[in-house]
Amino acid sequence: MSQGPRSGLAAVSTALLAMSRHLEVRDVLKTIVASARELLDAQYAALGVPDDHGGFAQFVVDGVSDAQWKAIGPLPRQHGILAAMLREAKAERLADVRTDPRFEGWPSAHPDMSDFLGLPIRDGDEVIGALFLANKNCEKPEGGCGFTAEDEELLSILAQHAAIALTNARLYERSRELTISEERSRLAHELHDAVSQKLFSLRLTAQAAAALVDRDPSRAKGELQQVAVLAAEAADELRAAVVELRPTALDEDGLIATLRTQVQVLDRAHTARVTFAASGFRALPAAQEEALLRVAQEALHNALRHSAAEHVDVTVNRRGGGAVLRVTDDGRGFDPHLTRRAGRHLGLVSMRDRAGGVGGTLTVESAPGKGTTIEMEVPGG
Repeated sequence: MSQGPRSGLAAVSTALLAMSRHLEVRDVLKTIVASARELLDAQYAALGVPDDHGGFAQFVVDGVSDAQWKAIGPLPRQHGILAAMLREAKAERLADVRTDPRFEGWPSAHPDMSDFLGLPIRDGDEVIGALFLANKNCEKPEGGCGFTAEDEELLSILAQHAAIALTNARLYERSRELTISEERSRLAHELHDAVSQKLFSLRLTAQAAAALVDRDPSRAKGELQQVAVLAAEAADELRAAVVELRPTALDEDGLIATLRTQVQVLDRAHTARVTFAASGFRALPAAQEEALLRVAQEALHNALRHSAAEHVDVTVNRRGGGAVLRVTDDGRGFDPHLTRRAGRHLGLVSMRDRAGGVGGTLTVESAPGKGTTIEMEVPGG
């Protein structure tokens, strides 16, 4: 086994543990590439996940700066050595990739590479990726490759575990997508039921007002005021549903930016003052961030719809390696003990389930006339 700065069983163990620690596909790919480059002491490493159109769905590099990667241009196509690894599903160890007859060149901003070691990542008979390294940091034998047979064996072990980690990450993301789809379906049904009831009541009230407008104008006026109330409630239902039906913002912008945006929307949409502040927060695993977001949304919904609060404050702060979310309002409050005995109320059971599902805890502090504070704490990833 070649003697790099992180060679040996301990280094392999560290790399494998790092891969198993992540669930998001992109994070797994980055960890595989970084682990391979460090383990085999190479200048460059990359991993490409092929698509069905002759290109790569994802392509992750290590050892190339962001500026250099941007200058290189579009993702590579499946050609040359990369295509050979994907097509023939075998290892490639070359003294100089530039002299190989399959080499087809690279963009002008691409780093210059010489010795090369690449392996397909396989899930059974399917090739799900190509992992390669270039420019080993060592004295090269005359006309030979810096990467050794031992390096190839070591990379083969890493590639086998990479296949497991990548497959698990894909399964996790598919499961998460299914959960989001189910959640959207549930919300769509809730939206339909709630808004349908409001619109039905609004229609009946408007008909009553029309019938009374000539013979009893004062009662008609009261009915029209009720129409305005029902219309406002229907609009609130729509706003709340629209906010919940946008989980993609969490993946694109992160928890803090997503919460800040939603709080700003709610602050404009309601008479209550809604504020948001965050301090020291560090990104958490996706499941934990989604649970924090959902609990915040539920708590905000309760405060704005049921508490008659004038002020609602949302904060997210770092606590240890994790985070704590706090939603506080100055509304009418309630007795949490009576609520617990009464069963499902104000979504508290759902919020506790979400917190417990990611290893977190949820506490509720409230009393009649004293407002409410809902706090959720989650551990670090």
